[in-house]
Amino acid sequence: MDVDIWAWVADTQRQLHEAGNTGLAIALGDLPAQVFEGRYAQLDVMAPAVAQQAESLELPWLEYFARYWHLLSRVGDRHQGAVAIGDADALIEFSRRADVKECPSAPAAIEALAVTQANTDGPGYAADRLAALGAALDDMAHGSAAFCGLAVQYVSALLDAGEQQQAIAYYESAVAGRRAADGQVSWELAAMGVRALLAVGRTEEALTELDSAKDFPADDPVAKPHREGVLRALVLATAGRPTPALEALPDLDVIGDHPRDWVEWAGAVRLLDQVIANTWQLGRVMRQWMGYYEAMGVHRGRVELALIGGHLAVGRKSVWQARALADLAETWTGDLRVADGVAERVAELRAAADAVTPLPAPGPQDELVAYFDAADGHNADPERWVGWLWPLSGTDLEATRRHATTLGFLGYAPLGADLLWKQIVDDADPATADPDDVGYLTGVLIEAEQDDRVERFAAMLPDPARHLALGRLHRARERWEQARDAAGESLKAGAEGGVALEARRLLAGAAQQLGDNAGGAAVLREVVESGASEEEDVWRMIVMATAAEDWALVRTGAEKLGMEIESTEGPIEEEWHLVRVVLPVSDGSRREVLSVRTGPATARLLIPQPRGMDYNAGDVIVIDPRPLEPVPDDPQEQESFVIPFSGVSMLRPGGYTSWFFDGAAPDEHDWTEFNEVLAERGWPMWVYSDENYTVTHPTSGERLQGVYGWIAVPPGVDSGELDAVLDDATERWVHPMAWLDLARSAGIEVERHERIIKEYGL
Repeated sequence: MDVDIWAWVADTQRQLHEAGNTGLAIALGDLPAQVFEGRYAQLDVMAPAVAQQAESLELPWLEYFARYWHLLSRVGDRHQGAVAIGDADALIEFSRRADVKECPSAPAAIEALAVTQANTDGPGYAADRLAALGAALDDMAHGSAAFCGLAVQYVSALLDAGEQQQAIAYYESAVAGRRAADGQVSWELAAMGVRALLAVGRTEEALTELDSAKDFPADDPVAKPHREGVLRALVLATAGRPTPALEALPDLDVIGDHPRDWVEWAGAVRLLDQVIANTWQLGRVMRQWMGYYEAMGVHRGRVELALIGGHLAVGRKSVWQARALADLAETWTGDLRVADGVAERVAELRAAADAVTPLPAPGPQDELVAYFDAADGHNADPERWVGWLWPLSGTDLEATRRHATTLGFLGYAPLGADLLWKQIVDDADPATADPDDVGYLTGVLIEAEQDDRVERFAAMLPDPARHLALGRLHRARERWEQARDAAGESLKAGAEGGVALEARRLLAGAAQQLGDNAGGAAVLREVVESGASEEEDVWRMIVMATAAEDWALVRTGAEKLGMEIESTEGPIEEEWHLVRVVLPVSDGSRREVLSVRTGPATARLLIPQPRGMDYNAGDVIVIDPRPLEPVPDDPQEQESFVIPFSGVSMLRPGGYTSWFFDGAAPDEHDWTEFNEVLAERGWPMWVYSDENYTVTHPTSGERLQGVYGWIAVPPGVDSGELDAVLDDATERWVHPMAWLDLARSAGIEVERHERIIKEYGL
């Protein structure tokens, strides 16, 4: 984006603040940070909300800004492809509107579309990208801040078009023109030049270019370290220097969060397969990456990963997996616009797999199931077991169960589904199948996303099992009304034993999702009283009964678990221990709130929350009693550890109102007295500022330690009463404190608080 856009952002933020749109002003400044810092859950909520509000305020540049950054987050580090092309096209059209096209960042829409097309199928869209980018670059000065981003994509498109020499020539001219215009070359542009040099075999020059770019500014500064590491590892590995390449390569747990870099990282790993730990865990992760690419429409990327992963599987002597990946690559080739050379690469992979002698099984074929069951779950290699069990699978039911489960674990659920289908459906009568086998096959089909096959299979089953199989499918797809109805039909049809037990659990879970906690708790009560329940059933019953305020049933469940409740009737409102309650925020993030546990599945929030939140101090929340983190083993760590629980729903709002305060921090004595004054009244207060927050001395201009936070008051305490208490508590402080919103509400000394804010730069 052009530097002018940031001047516009600052000016727009000021205008929004002055107009009272503080939340929108803050969001405007935070959107780029959310992109670079990977706060995508928050961004996916915030950006569309900002765009919608900008549209209603008739601020088209702001709407464009929000839509652009949201799209960039999707096609940048998250590397979405075909699923984002429609939105990228729409952004192009929006950028051409008369009231938007003069925005300094309008050319960024062209770059975003090019990135999206490259993610989807680089060679397939190469000509389209070159045409659009070339037209934009023809009208752009080398000194424009938008130039580097467009030039990066132009070089990338030339490489995808097979024009390597032309890519190098354009890169060199772009760098020369940029420097002649006194502009800085971005790290991303230099990195694309490195890739161009690497493509024509000029490896040492590529390494020199990469070294020279080490201190270049990056468009994505947060991503630069790991992206530079991946590219450096690829160059060094290509140059035949495996040791420094391995040192440069980011770890799998680092790169796993960055889909944009998966193909390049995998390419480096393949070159280093003799010095890295080429394990089944690597194969499983790469198969998961392919699944992500499939969901995001990254057609070329999943083919590349399949081919690379297949050769790595050959290196592990996992012949079955290499062949399976060759089949997937061949199937996925149909989604490519240009498939030149892919068929030959698939054939090469198949030939490599055929040349491998698989590892011998650990025992006789008729004893492999016993060997499998006796294997060490921590050290056993599931890839090898898939190969060893394959000759038995589809003919021996016990072997097929284990084989299908292991295939699903490794990411090949459809293969397992085919084998189980043969065993249970094609070669037997599914109507007489064991309920466990019905559950196995249904689960594998659901995991393989073969919903039509689930429905076909269900139609072959007796009514209780048929309805339960469909209920499982509805639950997996979060169709809660259908799941509830199917579970109910299973019970009506006379479900017995394990089928009836699962149907009741499914019915209870669906009822909870639909807000019928009382109904769900009643269903689980039947399970608990039947004697067939597990501890998790009791806890789920307690949670639902708590949400329904069926305190007698909560006590029944607590007694079942051996928990002591002091009171014998009515609401359970005790003081147990401190916990952290994790609650959702409207912007998509989650927030931990220090609370006190008041019962088996309840906690009361202790910390005041900013205005506009869906909860506040004093609220009683239903919690999921399963800890989100394990209690540390170290006794010393246990002393300071506060267990986090997920908030489920609001049980009873406390009715507290929060008020903001801000100013220069007082000395320790005054601050202690201030806290005591509020604590005596039971008014929660929490400081949200940290040691880095400073304010300006009104006369000397020096920086003073600042403090800001929120005070929450219960129902019955009006703003005038709180204003009087704060005024009395702070009147002797060296520097005054401001609470403007409270003063406005009380109608007391509003001008004084406005003056404090201005003088101290609050």
